[in-house]
Amino acid sequence: MLKPIHHTFAPLADAAQCHLALSLLLHPSRQQDGKEREKLRMGLSRHTHRDCFLFSSGREALLALLRTCDFPTGSEIIVQAYTCVVVPNAIHAAKLTAIYADIEKDTLNLDLSSVESLITPRTKAIICQHTFGIPSDTERLREICNRNGLMMIEDCAHILPDAAGPSEIMSKGDAILLSFGRDKAISGVTGGAVLCGRQDLAARLQESEQQALPVPTATVRRLLLYPLFYGIARPFMGMGIGKALLALLRRYRLLVPIVTTEEKEGVQSSELHAMPPACAALAVQQLESLQKINDHRRTLVQFYLQSSADLSWPVLHGIRSDLPLQKYPLFVCGAEGIRRSLKRKNIHLSDGWTGCVVCPASADQERTGYCAGSDQKAEEVAEEILSLPTHPGMSLADARRLVAALTPFLKQ
Repeated sequence: MLKPIHHTFAPLADAAQCHLALSLLLHPSRQQDGKEREKLRMGLSRHTHRDCFLFSSGREALLALLRTCDFPTGSEIIVQAYTCVVVPNAIHAAKLTAIYADIEKDTLNLDLSSVESLITPRTKAIICQHTFGIPSDTERLREICNRNGLMMIEDCAHILPDAAGPSEIMSKGDAILLSFGRDKAISGVTGGAVLCGRQDLAARLQESEQQALPVPTATVRRLLLYPLFYGIARPFMGMGIGKALLALLRRYRLLVPIVTTEEKEGVQSSELHAMPPACAALAVQQLESLQKINDHRRTLVQFYLQSSADLSWPVLHGIRSDLPLQKYPLFVCGAEGIRRSLKRKNIHLSDGWTGCVVCPASADQERTGYCAGSDQKAEEVAEEILSLPTHPGMSLADARRLVAALTPFLKQ
């Protein structure tokens, strides 16, 4: 049986993370060692030259930031239409209103003309998402925010730049959001951060973090089991055994869902939780390997770019060879049919970012506040996109196999 090619089967859970997770499980005292959290904070502060505040997820980090800003109830926050459900959920949990702007198909990021048309006296902030690691036009967006007195928030859940850049990211925002979820730039299985250079916000964010509740010990242990369970199940995903094992683990609540049923229905808890020290330890390990992880992603991006040129595949203009993309997006006809066909070859390209404007497709679109038909380009992208993995578990040989499997479909 061929090794599975995938986006979502613990893509950053390598041998080092599995070994550390097992060690943390076997030594319960280390699971609550606050030194690891401070080590992550200091590492991110040095890396970004901003104050760092840690929470149990990226969505909670966003909620903490929006509360800190103390915007009037009902104030409008502009977000892009092609995004994850947890973003509008956090806005709504802060008692604010999410306003959706359309996107540019060449970057999968905010169409700034659409943004400008949506600004009203109730607008207080714009969230700039660097989708899959493709940089948004932060310079122009900064000018728009300055002109209108708006806060600019950079959502860097999909990319954490290293010394090689890209320089457009993390350079213009008043605040920066990071996520350490299972398929992000680096993984702590869970966790999130707000990076902020504004002293007026820093003191209040520090207070929010200090008041955040601890994640229950049982939940922390379930999070630590995630890389181990997937390490066991992943080799058998093409045989049905792996899928059955994961289904059994979910049935007995041994796996923590990435997005809960309540979140898919548009509801986020108003509570804030501190990032578990054990998860901070996992994130520290990967932060220390950031250059290696990003260089691996760049190698695969460069291979996909060269393959696209050789095979006359369309390339998004926003993609460059220096970008450590979280995934490499293509636009193709019949994308969902191709994904279904490739599963028979143990190639799993479903990533939760298809078939809907507010992802995943199982999310209640109406409860997110999105009105069907309002953002045409985002809706086209959701139907046409086919993304290729770049995570550390994806080798160059895997990428060659994937391109070979895709070629017959893209010739049609």
